[in-house]
Amino acid sequence: MDNTVLLSYKIDDRSYVSFIKREIHNLVTGAGFSPQKVGEVDIVVSEITSNLIKFAETGELLYRLAVDEKGSFFELYCLDKGKGIRNLSRMMQDGISSTDTLGQGLGAIERLSNASSVFTLPDWGTVIYSKIYQKEATTVEKQGAINFGSVQVCCPGETVCGDGYSVKKIGKGLQFFMGDGLGHGINAHEAVTEAIAAFNDCRETSPVQVLRHIHENVKKTRGLVVTIAYLDFTSQKWLLCGVGNISALLYTGLMAKNYTPYNGIVGHNIPRTLNDSVLDLQRYQTLIMHSDGLRTRWNLADLPGILKYEPNMIASALYKDNARHNDDMTVFVAKINI
Repeated sequence: MDNTVLLSYKIDDRSYVSFIKREIHNLVTGAGFSPQKVGEVDIVVSEITSNLIKFAETGELLYRLAVDEKGSFFELYCLDKGKGIRNLSRMMQDGISSTDTLGQGLGAIERLSNASSVFTLPDWGTVIYSKIYQKEATTVEKQGAINFGSVQVCCPGETVCGDGYSVKKIGKGLQFFMGDGLGHGINAHEAVTEAIAAFNDCRETSPVQVLRHIHENVKKTRGLVVTIAYLDFTSQKWLLCGVGNISALLYTGLMAKNYTPYNGIVGHNIPRTLNDSVLDLQRYQTLIMHSDGLRTRWNLADLPGILKYEPNMIASALYKDNARHNDDMTVFVAKINI
């Protein structure tokens, strides 16, 4: 997974729109997007910001350039706390508008994006997502057996993130890492970067053993908090172990099991006795892990229908409601589709 952080821009006045449109135009132009692709990005950004100002007045844009197995792409989230879209399926049709405009906004976004999505609730607001590849994708986006998604934003004023996440295949399953370097800035970033490198090198399947390996390899850093989850397809079990205040919840439907980590700091002091917590793997589960840059008192039951969406939309909705904006902020979501 690409750990490139999302840039954040809060829009609370119409005068900011032209600035952010120019910033994104220059970003994708400098990245080598063709004039046609730059034009498509311009239209999507224009439609999203126009709708934001008209219907919600204020909101937050998250955007980045990143790379996946299909190539380089630009992606954008628009988050607002407005009145929501009352009839989403109707508003997705070209020519439909609740004002006197041409009504091409949501339809144009969907048409010009390689992937797009909209989640909205009355009086909660709206999340709009768009992903546009630098070159035309040769394959259609398909839902796998396990899909991952995340939202990661630096502490305001910082250029690097002290949070990090990683996924690797090992044994007969998948292993997930979520870490948060103490504080924020370059030293926190160094700690989590070293921890991810140790995680990727470790060949143990037990989260306890992975944590001990990371602990030995980050002692020269500031230290961090870490939670490891291992999904074992053979035993049909989840194994979890964490040290410090990473939040980890496993949802089965709307029923959540909250994992409680051990006290300590990886790289400085961890308990002598650590044990893996074992949970049953069930169909259509969702693992959610996030750093303390987000508030912890949330419940997916407050977001009806969100579990039907891709992991990145779940992550962005949780970020919208719970981001503290005084620390690095990361939400990672793994969704089981079988």
